[in-house]
Amino acid sequence: MQNHHMITPCLWFDDQAEAAAQFYTSVFRNSKILNISRYGEAGQEIHGKPAGTVMTVSFELNGQPFTALNGGPTFKFNEAISFQIFCDTQEEVDDYWQKLSAGGDETAQQCGWLKDQYGVSWQIIPRILIELLNHSDAATAQRVTTAMLQMKKIDIDELKQVAASQ
Repeated sequence: MQNHHMITPCLWFDDQAEAAAQFYTSVFRNSKILNISRYGEAGQEIHGKPAGTVMTVSFELNGQPFTALNGGPTFKFNEAISFQIFCDTQEEVDDYWQKLSAGGDETAQQCGWLKDQYGVSWQIIPRILIELLNHSDAATAQRVTTAMLQMKKIDIDELKQVAASQ
């Protein structure tokens, strides 16, 4: 299957690529696993993986292609890369937050950011937050920024109240 997207993020896992792809495709609508490739005998002295074990999983999350690679324990995820999920409602924010944060690192939760059970960072962003942070009134934008910095999961109603206050 030809991938027509120019850029596809590749996520390096130790050996959880298939489980992670199954998890992510269960969280996002319009998502699916496209292909699973397996390690063969060739290159075993380099990759050290038993023949037949999963090498890569190609999958889509709401139309965005991803590749998950079982590359071994050499590299770990960190907050230098995160995936942003833009939401229209508090229900969406709550749903993604609950699903993606389950089993993740609770100490990494701040300002709409969370780290999932695999160590991948996500930003759950209500669209209104972006609007309010870019408000034409600098004082309003500053109040919203201050409020956001106190939050873990973003609360839309609280942002609206802060924006409306003087």
